[in-house]
Amino acid sequence: MKKKSIILFLALCLALGGCQKKDEGPTRVETGMSEIENQYYDKALENFQAALSEDDEDEKLMAYRGAGMAYMGLGQYDMAAASFEEALKRTTDKMPDTKKDILYYKATAQYKMGDYEAAAASCNEILGIKGEADAYYLRGASYLANQEQDKAKIDFDAAAALAPKDYDLFLNIYMCYEEQKLSANGDEYLQKALAIQGTETKDYYNRGRIYYYLEDYEAAQRELVKPVEEKDAASLLLMGKVYMALSDTAHSKVMYQQYIDAYGETPEAYNGLALAEMSDGNYDAALADIAKGLGLDEEKGKQELYFNEIVAYENKKDFSTAKVKAEAYVQMYPGDEQGKKEYDFLSTR
Repeated sequence: MKKKSIILFLALCLALGGCQKKDEGPTRVETGMSEIENQYYDKALENFQAALSEDDEDEKLMAYRGAGMAYMGLGQYDMAAASFEEALKRTTDKMPDTKKDILYYKATAQYKMGDYEAAAASCNEILGIKGEADAYYLRGASYLANQEQDKAKIDFDAAAALAPKDYDLFLNIYMCYEEQKLSANGDEYLQKALAIQGTETKDYYNRGRIYYYLEDYEAAQRELVKPVEEKDAASLLLMGKVYMALSDTAHSKVMYQQYIDAYGETPEAYNGLALAEMSDGNYDAALADIAKGLGLDEEKGKQELYFNEIVAYENKKDFSTAKVKAEAYVQMYPGDEQGKKEYDFLSTR
């Protein structure tokens, strides 16, 4: 699925906390989970594998689960699915929530590796535990990817009925159809989202987000005016993207700077500034923004910065530096196909 889709990290929203014994330091599993949060997947995997040598079966269960998450981050979805299966073997009927949590991970890994029938089967198991909108959605996505449109629509409608005010759900369903070049089939779900008609800040933001994906940027701008005036963080970032789509780089930069002034420096904000500078042809300024973002402690958003660093050097015609950056990128993010394509391209220069 496309990078913007939620499916890859659907299960990450369901993460279970580990248990720490009193007066002891963090366990291997806890250390591994912290490293996953910071996207240090190789280091995380080392800790989970070390935890598997312990005698505690509960710890082994969580270690296999964590290893699966690390493998997903590395783009090794077959290994991830196998790890989640090992974790499932250690669950019992008295652990329905834990089993359901791991099944979501397993189904997501199976989907990502293109085994759509297996992903749907894992969703069947989830639905046998509890009928949830996320499970119907993920099974519907699996059916659609497997060219079973009728089954997909039944599941998408079931998910919509269970979560009638979930903007993310409707947007994700639309993206599934879009990826199969069936956008017209997904339009009805965007209309369902627009029909929610809430008046809270989050409603204006979400409607703006939907119009943004529909490429109706003027409508998105209208919806975002109110939350931007309120200095809503997500709306400031989205308005920056809207202005970029309207080729108004000056106002785009203003939005990202307002975000930084209100909420502090983040990699995501500096990435927005860098994109605006690159659009203006100011590649050195873009690289300066990228350097600022990469110098922050926060990891979220750095992948985009590293990728756009490659693009900036390409546009400067500095292909040797771009190649070095691309080589480092594919080592850090081996599961990113776009990064691999950039590296392959630069290797031929």
